[in-house]
Amino acid sequence: MTIKLIGLKADHFRHPLDLKATTQLKQIPGLDLAMRGVLGSVAEDFFYLNNIASSILISEKQLPDLYELLLSACEVLDLDVPQLYIQQNPIPNAYTLAIRGKKPFIVIHTSLLEILNPDEIKAVIAHELGHLKCEHGVYLTLANIMVLAAGLIPSWGTFVAQSLQSQLLQWVRCAEFSCDRSALLVVQDPNVVMSLLMKLTGGSPSIASKLSLEAFMAQVKKYQAMSQTDIGKMLQEMQTSQLTHPVPIIRAKEIENWSTSSDYYQLTQKEKIGYNDKSTGGWRNW
Repeated sequence: MTIKLIGLKADHFRHPLDLKATTQLKQIPGLDLAMRGVLGSVAEDFFYLNNIASSILISEKQLPDLYELLLSACEVLDLDVPQLYIQQNPIPNAYTLAIRGKKPFIVIHTSLLEILNPDEIKAVIAHELGHLKCEHGVYLTLANIMVLAAGLIPSWGTFVAQSLQSQLLQWVRCAEFSCDRSALLVVQDPNVVMSLLMKLTGGSPSIASKLSLEAFMAQVKKYQAMSQTDIGKMLQEMQTSQLTHPVPIIRAKEIENWSTSSDYYQLTQKEKIGYNDKSTGGWRNW
């Protein structure tokens, strides 16, 4: 039985790398206020119009099975229900945004649904909910706008844009680790999350059900072996420096490791679940 994490806060499961990178982004002066103001309002309206015009809004009357997955995941994470859209797209992907918290939404591409089973789809939804829970959407949008604005200022724009782009990509990669944890907290089975990552790596409707998770996880050792030499380590850094996500094999290993940690155990064991202790402002475990 899935355990509901009443009173769950983002920092209860946030990955340490995400915490560090998010703290650094918060220190950029004035950007948070700007995005939560006029710029945020315009952006929210733009995305809302785009979603309504070109995607299917999921509800109790429109693909209710998917809507139930959304409701269940939100209930586990103690999170308000955002809008969920399905969009026709041949590239398997999903994304979310919540700039000011007023119009949060998730979009899932049809091609992604075609290679996943219901539990894996729920993990995708929970991953995207992790972005909302951790308020990642705010800082991602802030950083994107900063890069665009800096590019319009000749004297220092190029340097700032390049510097912030590198910082942004590093932050996005770190944030993904937290959202994978969010997926695990919802499905409460590491094999589901690892299988999802495997299918994102090399799945298709015709072969997805034939893939071996055991063989996929065996690739971790081969990847890690590359870091034992200076050249291998350099190549890995070059490979990941421009990516928006960590390589799937490492994400899967991170989930495997966290699923056996005391932090995960305390969050998901029913007799260990505490409550949001308002008197101390903290999370209490029994």
